[in-house]
Amino acid sequence: MTAMKRLPKPLKTILPLAIITATVAIIAYFFVKHPQIRHALKTTNPWILVLLIALYAVFTICLAAVYQATLGLCGQQLKRQENLLLAAYSSVINFFGPLQSGPGVRAAYLKQRHNIRLRDYTVATLVYYGIYAVLSVLFLFLGSHYWWAAIPLAVIAAIFSYMVIQMVIKRNKRKVTTSSLTFTSQSLGLLSLATLSQLVVQIIIYYVELHALHVHASWWQAMSYSGAANLALFVSLTPGAIGFRESFLLFSQKLHHIGTNTILAASIIDRAAYVALLGILCLVVVGFHASKRFRPAAT
Repeated sequence: MTAMKRLPKPLKTILPLAIITATVAIIAYFFVKHPQIRHALKTTNPWILVLLIALYAVFTICLAAVYQATLGLCGQQLKRQENLLLAAYSSVINFFGPLQSGPGVRAAYLKQRHNIRLRDYTVATLVYYGIYAVLSVLFLFLGSHYWWAAIPLAVIAAIFSYMVIQMVIKRNKRKVTTSSLTFTSQSLGLLSLATLSQLVVQIIIYYVELHALHVHASWWQAMSYSGAANLALFVSLTPGAIGFRESFLLFSQKLHHIGTNTILAASIIDRAAYVALLGILCLVVVGFHASKRFRPAAT
């Protein structure tokens, strides 16, 4: 993401569009050339979509828990309703906005409404990303035949994340002398637990999608599959990691052993379910703001 910020503005717009166009073209090609993909989608139980929307709703609640735990590192807490609405709003912005802009929107909101330092929230968010990366690496290899590499690679990911966080903290200390950050075992434990719950729900979602396509993948395969998909978010330049997630899943096939046609078909189902949920979240957010705006004045 840092490298992306250094690119010229026209390239920032053109590159994501080019990636999305190429991804859609590749999926369309496979869709035309491989009738088994069309057959798999046609024979998918429509109630699966309803189940996936419900699971993504649970996933959003887990995200809200992650955001609350992240704020805990800054010594702050939001009211439950405000936190859920912020999670819903940032999920919509993160998918449809440019360059995964959800974290920036949350940081700006928290700065304006709750006077939380951008530097503090940035560091707290990096801690979350570090935990997310370590667990994703662990899942990627733990669910594969290379399970023995899971712990060493997760440790390497943890060391790298720690170095990045320390670098950011040291750089910020030169600019600001005070900080509200509190790294306690309780606050870090809550954030780790919330992140783990988020990733576990994601594994369940992928497991349901794979079985909806009549692929008898094990929970271990779904775990490895989920780990690869999650890591794609760190280099994503497109809405919903379109193109990047599929690439990571294809390149890691020797770990999760899910076929190309299944990956593409599952991706279509996954995007459809998630976009449907985002549509519902948009209605909820708009409805909430409308009800507040047009609430009768007290007499």
